[in-house]
Amino acid sequence: MIRVLDADAARAALPALAEILSDCVNGGASVGFMLPFSPDDALPYWRRVASDVENGGTLLLIAEHKDEIVGTVQLGMAQMPNQPHRADVRKLLIHRKARGLGLARRLMESAGSEARKRGKTLLCLDTATGSEAEAIYAHLGWEKAGIIPNYALFPDGRYCATTLFYKGI
Repeated sequence: MIRVLDADAARAALPALAEILSDCVNGGASVGFMLPFSPDDALPYWRRVASDVENGGTLLLIAEHKDEIVGTVQLGMAQMPNQPHRADVRKLLIHRKARGLGLARRLMESAGSEARKRGKTLLCLDTATGSEAEAIYAHLGWEKAGIIPNYALFPDGRYCATTLFYKGI
């Protein structure tokens, strides 16, 4: 099941969201955080996201499997005045125990649908070059805009290239 969370529901989901983010970082995902990284380390990030949900700047979607939150993605809705048609996809995260269930695809489809409902016609994202996520986005019909070398770091400190994608919706 895919759901959009309001700010109160996002705050109630903080422990599960923190566990997902920690699992992904500890699994090597380049999503902005460095090792060591625990669920407690993830809580400040998710509190900021909940605040952004409350002020309308972020749309937070979750995937549930067997009554447990195991995946999430965000849409950055607040853009500059000359970009009201665009949203940024952020932090598609699936707990390793729930991968292979089609949740990434379902979250991305739902994110596109929710963005369209809100008048968006273009989605943009970036992901680690060579990652499983890069293959998922290409498979889902996203267009590759380019690669930036040494854009970020993997959680273990190695440099990571980043691939930029976009999709008209």
